[in-house]
Amino acid sequence: MVATIKTRLGDGSLIELSRDDLRGDLEAGTLAASTRAKVPHLASDELAHLFDIFASNSRFTGVDIGAEVILSIDGSGNADSGSSVDGLVQWQNHLGADILELWNHDYSFKAVKTVLSFEAQAMRAAQRNLVAPVQYGAMPDLGRYSMPDGPCPNWSQLLPEGRIDEARASQEEAVEHAVRDMVFVAEGMWEAGTDAIDFDTAGAAGDADFLATLRAVKVLRDKYPDMGIELGMATEFVLGMHGELAHAGRRLAGMWAADQLAMATQAGATVFGPAVTVDTGRTVAWNTARTLTLVKPCVEQATIPVHLNVGMGVGGVPMALYCPVDATARVSRAAVDILRLDGL
Repeated sequence: MVATIKTRLGDGSLIELSRDDLRGDLEAGTLAASTRAKVPHLASDELAHLFDIFASNSRFTGVDIGAEVILSIDGSGNADSGSSVDGLVQWQNHLGADILELWNHDYSFKAVKTVLSFEAQAMRAAQRNLVAPVQYGAMPDLGRYSMPDGPCPNWSQLLPEGRIDEARASQEEAVEHAVRDMVFVAEGMWEAGTDAIDFDTAGAAGDADFLATLRAVKVLRDKYPDMGIELGMATEFVLGMHGELAHAGRRLAGMWAADQLAMATQAGATVFGPAVTVDTGRTVAWNTARTLTLVKPCVEQATIPVHLNVGMGVGGVPMALYCPVDATARVSRAAVDILRLDGL
């Protein structure tokens, strides 16, 4: 038995831990999540399984044969793979992605609106050249609608000045703009042949951002019953930048993963992607235990597929441009083994 275990911090740095320290990190991670979100902590057998995964000094690990799950990617997933369609071909043929995503480098529905005809042409080319499903993805990115880039007063400036009502009114105005743009782009890409729409990093600007996404999803579901819609979150907790917005009679600010899933399902999403932000100063083991604790209640109540966001800086994976494979493999296996996910 080795005296120390090689592992990673949340920034990707290679470190060594004793076995006792590793076990303590796993217990501390699940306790931190349980205390904050008021959800059950991981069971002792689940922590023991996580310990076995992270205590191994093997370079790579994976799930058992037959336990594989769907692999999907968002915009950053194939950012280094060349031109848009050629990059997707590489991901399909050589890297094994099951669901591919076409995207624009300016990853925002507001920006894509201005180049929709070119994106639609690229989608048609992708559909002709690929076998795997191809979705189109972008961010709701509500902040783009605030000044100086957008038409609405900047609520990030109004709030510190105590101009609460004006900040809230500005966010509500931005929601209307964002919903129109998201629906416009989604309809255009649907006509071009996309298999699904990915609303990526929803809630990044708080509860108004999340509300805009939910409303756009609802419009599209009512109009296009067969449309695939993935809703992926920005982080584990919906910030109350507005504080009083609600959807389906429920206040959005303060929602954790399970409640986010309920809202996504009610709006009409067909895939939900919970996200948990990584603490770069903590170990990957601590971050993974925290992630699984927060997401487990979400998976247990899900009636639609759940694809956990496990990438650069979320879901336990280190915040690094090229994530270390030893960390990514351990996080991915842990998520599938413990959560019984539908995909990653």
